[in-house]
Amino acid sequence: MKFRRLVLTAALLPVLGRGIAAQDAPPGDQGTPPAQDEGRGDEDKGDLRKRLEELEQKLKILERQKEVEQEVGAGKAKDAATVVAGKDGFVIKSADGAHQLKIRALLQTDGRFWGDDQVKPATDTFELRRARPIIEGTVSKFFDFRIVPDFGEGKTVLQDAYVDWRFTPWMRLRAGKFKSPVGLERLQSAGDIVFVERALPANLVPNRDVGLQLYGDVLEGVFSYALGVFNGVPDAGNVDLDTNDSKETAARIFLQPFKRSSVQSLQSLGFGVAATYGHSLGTTTATGLPSYKTSGQQTFFSYRSDGTVPNTAIADGRRYRVSPQAYWYAGRFGALAEYVESYQEVGRTTSRDDLKNRAWQVTATFALSDDRPTYKGIAPKRPFDPAGHAWGAFEIVARASALKVDDKAFTVYADPATAASEARERGVGFNWYASRNVKLMLDYIQTRFSGGDAAGDREDEKVLLDRFQISF
Repeated sequence: MKFRRLVLTAALLPVLGRGIAAQDAPPGDQGTPPAQDEGRGDEDKGDLRKRLEELEQKLKILERQKEVEQEVGAGKAKDAATVVAGKDGFVIKSADGAHQLKIRALLQTDGRFWGDDQVKPATDTFELRRARPIIEGTVSKFFDFRIVPDFGEGKTVLQDAYVDWRFTPWMRLRAGKFKSPVGLERLQSAGDIVFVERALPANLVPNRDVGLQLYGDVLEGVFSYALGVFNGVPDAGNVDLDTNDSKETAARIFLQPFKRSSVQSLQSLGFGVAATYGHSLGTTTATGLPSYKTSGQQTFFSYRSDGTVPNTAIADGRRYRVSPQAYWYAGRFGALAEYVESYQEVGRTTSRDDLKNRAWQVTATFALSDDRPTYKGIAPKRPFDPAGHAWGAFEIVARASALKVDDKAFTVYADPATAASEARERGVGFNWYASRNVKLMLDYIQTRFSGGDAAGDREDEKVLLDRFQISF
């Protein structure tokens, strides 16, 4: 309206000026007869009214055009996608939040150096342990997806590829390839574990499998559950295809009873149990049986297998696992413990036995800085910034773990001259979290064995591991 008034005033000024000038002229200067002046005055008034109407119409058009432009601009701004880059990755999100694409990554460069390895020499090496671009997103508000290839260790593996359907926080449906809901440390992200390599129980639980899983959190995570049907994989297996018609069921329940409590020291106390049950029938080319590795990634146990029927052990029946598990994080202290029993019916020619392999671990962590360890690692209160005299978070860790193979595995299904019957591991480590996204790790692990050598016990494994990690 102010704009309209200004324009009208500017248009009227010339006309008003002429009228005022005519009124102020001396009588002797008025050469036009009075009748003629009156006619001209009426004519001027008509022209003025016409001009005002034209200007009024033009102003209405201009104002409407301006309103339309503002409405279009507001609509575009409302519908425009947002692009954000931060500690959680690069995110493109629609204005209504119904569609989203997130790009993240995990990069781990390791060093592995051996001591006292005269009997079974191992190569000191640097290694690209994991190189994972992570693509996550949301489609139509309720459907999430995740795709994670891995280019580490000189090979290409599809680690995750699944779709989540979010009905409610307490009921979600996942389909595709993902981690089986069993091992507590296995379920931790590879970027959040406190040692360079997972402990020995990770050998007995599934790694990743293809299947369908119903899961959810009740009371904001006080109670969590997962129930799924999968193709079934050997211990520590990561397989894309199934080799038989049998399927495997997996289930897990986990409680954090004090999560909503006012007692802060108990809020991160959690415990639960997980299990799997299925059948596996192997062949001489795909035995369906696992091998077990140390933290130095050296195989210390494997079943007999030379590709011939008489000298190859195969999976031949039921396979089930049970794993009680717990963790507790309070202040600067944290602890994680789990126990796993893995049962597998094994056959070789006319022999057949039900073998039970067992493993356990206890891991403790303590923050040297004023930070809080959690199941998902440490987020430093003061990320590395020399100018601000901030140095990140510092953590020391220690663990003990062991794995025992069933005595019935020897000597029919495994060769005691090459396969150890037990591994006992002790380790300590130091971690520096420069930020939530950057971590440096240094571990020393020593593992002792029972059997595994023609002369008796396999040589102790002493390995120094380091890692430089970037994740976002």
